[in-house]
Amino acid sequence: MAGLFCRDLLESALMPAYSSLTHALAEALVDVLWFIEGSEDEQMDPDDAVKVLEGVAHLVSTLSSDQRSDLIDLLGTMAEAESDPARREFLEGFPEGFGLLDDVA
Repeated sequence: MAGLFCRDLLESALMPAYSSLTHALAEALVDVLWFIEGSEDEQMDPDDAVKVLEGVAHLVSTLSSDQRSDLIDLLGTMAEAESDPARREFLEGFPEGFGLLDDVA
């Protein structure tokens, strides 16, 4: 029992707490896209990078207006909490850069 408690305590200390699954998945998506955006050609094939970025832009274009608004709000919350200025700028530019602002009510 003590081992289980210690493991849970360690996991809680090492893993950030997210308010929802949506928040956790948005963080993961941003992490991947942040990596791709910052990758040199030697780290990732530029054609593959473009395919991934365009794929995400297409995916978010299929979200409903309410879903886009929710994601924009979440990205704003994430940007406010971000301590890295470059990553904060990436988060702030995400809605426009990935087409989330198109047709949002």
